[in-house]
Amino acid sequence: MAERRGRRRTHKNRPNPRSERLQSGLSLIPSLFTIGNMFCAYFSVISTFKGNYDHAAMAIGIGVVLDGLDGRIARMTQTSSEFGVQLDSIADVLTFGIAPAVLALIWGQNHIAGLANPSTVLLDVQSGIAIYVTAHLRHWSWIVTFVFMVCGGWRLARFNVQSQNPLDTGGKRNFVGLPIPAGAGLIAAIVHFFKSPIVDVIPAMFWYLLVLLTGLLMASTIRYPSFKELHFLKRGSRLTLFATASLIGLIYFYSEVMLLLISMAYVSSGLVMHTLRRFAPHAPTLGEPAHGNIKT
Repeated sequence: MAERRGRRRTHKNRPNPRSERLQSGLSLIPSLFTIGNMFCAYFSVISTFKGNYDHAAMAIGIGVVLDGLDGRIARMTQTSSEFGVQLDSIADVLTFGIAPAVLALIWGQNHIAGLANPSTVLLDVQSGIAIYVTAHLRHWSWIVTFVFMVCGGWRLARFNVQSQNPLDTGGKRNFVGLPIPAGAGLIAAIVHFFKSPIVDVIPAMFWYLLVLLTGLLMASTIRYPSFKELHFLKRGSRLTLFATASLIGLIYFYSEVMLLLISMAYVSSGLVMHTLRRFAPHAPTLGEPAHGNIKT
């Protein structure tokens, strides 16, 4: 009898091959979303070189959606792995670092064609400072977009280090610095809204200034909401689910306006809350960083 019981226990403790195959198959699903994110980066860069700026911007927007889904699916299926984390980081650098930097560079450089005729430039630009900016704007655009890409990589590296050594495991309300998908989403939303590239020097100056500011926000320690506490399947979240469905409908029918408003509102929200905290130091903080304990 004892031998039979021992055999039964051994049989129960044996791994189920069917369960292992199912778990192995589930682990591929988040990676497929990440690979789709990489394809969005590739498609965006190719579309930018072809002059299809709106397609390039939409590819970055699809990448933002895929990036948000792969992590949630990995947690839902309990298939999170170190390999998936590293693959996701590489995909983020491609889709939200290189692709928007290339798009911002080329979309804002159409005005450079006017430099082929110096007399035209002199007629349009009368001040010496404006002439200097026009002559050197091509070099500045390269530097600014490169800084944007570096700041995005810096943001991802800092996020990965802090997530491995979290000092505040319960603080998941805020990110430290503007998330790189949000920075890329702002660039893509502006291009998707205007569609036609910039043809004047002055708007190009403001464009590259905005790109530089976005990159610096990613490398900053300004806190941004993470929305990780939103659970659509949780009891009592019907209002959130309804609001999200309504927002998706508005984005579908009015994508240009809605995406621009959402991206601008999110990017400016960190600056507004940071300013309020500066002027009201005794006010209660709205959560801690999602990862790490970087002080502002």
